[in-house]
Amino acid sequence: MKLTSWNVNGLRACLNKGFKDFFHTVNADVFCIQETKMQPNQVEVDLGQYEAYWNSALKKGYSGTAVFTRIKPLSFNYGMDMQEHDQEGRIITLEFEQFFLVNVYTPNSQRELVRLDYRTKWEDDFRVYLKKLDADKPVIVCGDINVAHQEIDIKNPKNNRRNAGFTDEERGKMTVLLQSGFTDTFRYLYPDKKDAYTWWSYMMKAREKNIGWRIDYFLVSDRLRPKIKDSVIHSEIFGSDHCPISLDIF
Repeated sequence: MKLTSWNVNGLRACLNKGFKDFFHTVNADVFCIQETKMQPNQVEVDLGQYEAYWNSALKKGYSGTAVFTRIKPLSFNYGMDMQEHDQEGRIITLEFEQFFLVNVYTPNSQRELVRLDYRTKWEDDFRVYLKKLDADKPVIVCGDINVAHQEIDIKNPKNNRRNAGFTDEERGKMTVLLQSGFTDTFRYLYPDKKDAYTWWSYMMKAREKNIGWRIDYFLVSDRLRPKIKDSVIHSEIFGSDHCPISLDIF
């Protein structure tokens, strides 16, 4: 089974930058996107034999997630059933026979870390949500988790120490999540691989110079480790400030 995830930073814009070409080339069984920045009725997205699930933010043009799947799920859910977190369209959960798939767009702590306290609360609640699912069946989490976990996951760790996405608090929460029973699939397979990033600033020719961050992930319940075949970063694909990632599993 192939799963793909991509923060498209605005689906309407990405549709004009090769989204469909990559979508059909990668030929994923399930394709998750984050930061759709749209309501589902704002553009026609015809992707063939895929069912679509949309979770849009109440605020138009902001956040939002979607999943396109050619395998019909047993059930689906939007959000984590907590009103304080469920207004921004950040989570879609699909239940399949062997696992739960959670597509997530984690809140950014923003400049001056004005949203770090909220982000910290989100992290704790999201971990509880995942553990509750995991008690039923294994979980695969994908999306923009908005943190470079280790120094190897960011080009300039010293210069970014207190910037959103690389604070001690955010990295610590990621460590706690992994220690609670989840595996970062890319680092599991490639523990020492450097210069492997999924996001680059639009400024200062950052992508051309590969000055990036790895903030997009596929995480799996630890007991799925033997099922992992590969975890891929499609750094050659443009169309967003993020590149897509894929997981081959089962």
